[in-house]
Amino acid sequence: MACLLEAPLRISVLSEVTATSRHYVDRLFDPDPLKVLQGVIDMKNAVIGNNKQKANLIVLGAVPRLLYLLQQSSSSLRLRSECAVVLGSLAMGTENNIKSLVDCHIIPTLLQGLLCQDLIFIEACLRCLRTVFISPVTPVQLLYTDPAVIPRLMSLLGSSQRTQEYITQIFSHCCKTPEHQTVLFNHGAIQNIAPLLISPSYKVRMQALKCFSVLAHENTQVSMTLVNVLVDGELLTQVFVKMMQRDQPVEMQLTAAKCLTYMCRAGAIRTDDGCIVLKTLPCLVRMCSKEHLLEERVEGAETLAYLMEPDVELQRIASTTDHLVSMLADYFKYPSSVSAITDIKRLDYDLKHAHELRQAAFKLYASLGSNDEDIRKKITETENMMDRIVSGLSESSIKVRLAAVRCLHSLSRSVQQLRTSFHDHAVWKPLMKLLQNAPDEVLVMASSTLCNLLLEFSPSKEPILESGVIELLCSLTQSDSPALRVNGIWALMNMAFQADQKVKVEIVRCLGTEQLFRLLSDPDTNVLMKTLGLLRNLLSTRPHIDQIMSSHGKQIMQAVTLILEAEHSVEVKEQTLCILANVADGNTAKALIMTNDDVLQKVKYYMGHSNVKLQLAATFCISNLIWNEEDGSQERQDKLREMGFVDILHKLTQASDPNLSDRAKTALQQYLA
Repeated sequence: MACLLEAPLRISVLSEVTATSRHYVDRLFDPDPLKVLQGVIDMKNAVIGNNKQKANLIVLGAVPRLLYLLQQSSSSLRLRSECAVVLGSLAMGTENNIKSLVDCHIIPTLLQGLLCQDLIFIEACLRCLRTVFISPVTPVQLLYTDPAVIPRLMSLLGSSQRTQEYITQIFSHCCKTPEHQTVLFNHGAIQNIAPLLISPSYKVRMQALKCFSVLAHENTQVSMTLVNVLVDGELLTQVFVKMMQRDQPVEMQLTAAKCLTYMCRAGAIRTDDGCIVLKTLPCLVRMCSKEHLLEERVEGAETLAYLMEPDVELQRIASTTDHLVSMLADYFKYPSSVSAITDIKRLDYDLKHAHELRQAAFKLYASLGSNDEDIRKKITETENMMDRIVSGLSESSIKVRLAAVRCLHSLSRSVQQLRTSFHDHAVWKPLMKLLQNAPDEVLVMASSTLCNLLLEFSPSKEPILESGVIELLCSLTQSDSPALRVNGIWALMNMAFQADQKVKVEIVRCLGTEQLFRLLSDPDTNVLMKTLGLLRNLLSTRPHIDQIMSSHGKQIMQAVTLILEAEHSVEVKEQTLCILANVADGNTAKALIMTNDDVLQKVKYYMGHSNVKLQLAATFCISNLIWNEEDGSQERQDKLREMGFVDILHKLTQASDPNLSDRAKTALQQYLA
């Protein structure tokens, strides 16, 4: 019975709440403007900090009425401003509230309100717009729909500190693409926002700084402009350097470091400039230490990883700054059960976001170890590092898995690590598991790592081969993603290098001739180069050459002819001529070249080419065909003499390139022997 009584009780409570809310909405329709104003003020007081009340008022249709009142020129400025304040308060509720406000066209209405001349009303509209735009559910494109909006916002920047704070915050949240950066840049964002960096208001300085960080991110045009900007007679880079000083708030130090990082990566500041080496890098390393909040440590590590990614010297400097390599090990131990955090909310947040620390640490380790052997050794010798990477590969967070495999890829560039740590921890096992079912982004990085594990000096090569990897790699070559096709074929190329016949036959069987020749006409040059590399590795050692050419010779010769005829780079044609040279080294396979006058004419053409690499490869092919100690050499020599090859060889003995002249002399000796 208790259950039956409970339902009506809930309904009565709900209807009571709705009735109270209804009363607020009804007052918005009162014919007396003063009562309407009082109703809006009462509504404002009722919704502060009360999400339930906000949701009720939205459901009862308060938003369209508030927007109507805000738009009416007959409404007093006080009423219009109060409506904007209430709408701003409603926007501070849940994401659903924001969606409802956006659906009611709050953004174009508030943007229209900015044409008014009253500063208090403009500030109220901007404050509400700021609240709406900083929500992740708001489509930022709405700021750019009307081309008159950005110029209007720029013109309002000088009105007050509040307009400066709100507008720069709107810009920094709504600048998401290169197109957005260009629009803001073209409307004078740099010259309008730069003076705000020395505003007396901290909030204005901070928002202006954030603006510059999003404008400069991966943008050469903006970055190159920023280096020459003066703020009150001082270069902007120096203003950023001052903002990184230890006595500034951490948020400011970090954002200024990001600005300089982005300018450096865009090529506007040299990597050996003092403001990078002596200021930005140490500031970011500082952010990685224990005393900073979780989100500061994450941002510091990720920005530092981005800063030094392409520069080995910065990697070396960072690796010896403040014990960074061992400091990052703490990222995996946080927060511990004996954490010093007494604030329960903070601890709850940190527990939920601890994976972000692991992700950031992996990213930074990947960047640190991408070039220098000593740094890689230092990383792998850090406590339990390889175990951490292995467990990172199977974490639930896709971002952590990606960062862990990126770190593994960076370390896999080391011959020493492939032979030691990688083998000791059997990292190929979790890597293979990761390759079974992962998004493309993870697959690209995991398959790149696998390419390194399949190099002939890697002890992991054998167990990987035994695990049935060939089929997996062949399937990657059929991917729509060029990066995955490259990695699939690259791994097969590494696998075929000095492999026994059984492995080579299995690769050809599994890949299939159709797919092999499809890859030889791939529009991506990297795919084509690696496929030629695979073919070259398959066609090494005479028994292998003869066997593969006996079953696939016709198609291979056809593909070679097409490549040599088409418009391809020198590298592609050189690799193709090297394949011909391998075929020419076979016992029976030679006949496929000797009976194909078209191919011989092409070889002859490349012997007289202007590029030495192509001349060398073509001469090598002829040298193999006329080698004395092999059956039928006399007939081959006679035919090639008739075709004019000996004359060309004589000319090449005078070549300025010593390798080419030596190769030609060696070939000619076969005729004299």
